[in-house]
Amino acid sequence: MNQTNVLTASSVASTAYWIAAYRAQETARADAVFRDPFAARLAGAIDPPSLVPAWPLIARTKVIDDVVLRSVQSGTDLVLNLAAGLDTRPYRLPLPAALEWVEADLSQIVAYKADVLAAAKPNCQFRREVLDLGDVAARSEFLDRVTASSKRVLVITEGLLMYLNDESVVALGHELSRRPNTVNWVADLLSPGLLRRVQRATRSHLGPVSPLRFAPENGISFFEPVGWTAIEVTSLLQTAGELKRLPPVLQLLRHLPEPSPRRLGRWPWSAVCRFAQRSSLVKQQ
Repeated sequence: MNQTNVLTASSVASTAYWIAAYRAQETARADAVFRDPFAARLAGAIDPPSLVPAWPLIARTKVIDDVVLRSVQSGTDLVLNLAAGLDTRPYRLPLPAALEWVEADLSQIVAYKADVLAAAKPNCQFRREVLDLGDVAARSEFLDRVTASSKRVLVITEGLLMYLNDESVVALGHELSRRPNTVNWVADLLSPGLLRRVQRATRSHLGPVSPLRFAPENGISFFEPVGWTAIEVTSLLQTAGELKRLPPVLQLLRHLPEPSPRRLGRWPWSAVCRFAQRSSLVKQQ
């Protein structure tokens, strides 16, 4: 498959290749915090923009890896990765063979990934499907179908929400919470201050009108009216510091107080959040 054709289909889709390239760079390190033997093949000759730092994406990958493994150990029987991009967790994480993993994305990403990984074997029961998440009817049918026989579902939206507007995130939250077996949702979240910086850094690659939109001022509180409560909020700055991936100029920032995840404002903050359905929390009490 011609990778150039895939990339020109959508400038936003190109960010999936940047992230794979960063995973390849991390894998090549002697002290790598994770290893992805497929990342270099998936990234191809793509170079990430010089103004987009690697450390938040390396930290995000590691945090979500750990959330997935803990969730599986706690009884998750289906992982549902929406807008999966070039993620390879079903192939590289030590997952139980009986675990079901379904990922969905646009057709050009699904086709490219299937081609590159044709000879690779996932570690669990895995399949990928074509889905335009903006098609509400198709999304609802997909979620009904793939979650019907599962008891505990973990949904991943890594790198997705920032491309949506507030109304779309609310609609997705409601859609997921309609299914009581969808007990956990993992997403990354930006502050408005960081969103503006990322928009400037990616302008030459994603266009003068940035597709990056979602960064609620009230942070994790945004999700509560649609049925989701944050039970883990993991700062990417702090994680990158612990992993020794922060550049020296940012090391001092680790010692400054970070904003409340409910009041973000101008501070350049980002985190991986694990949400639980409020109905499932009530049952556990």
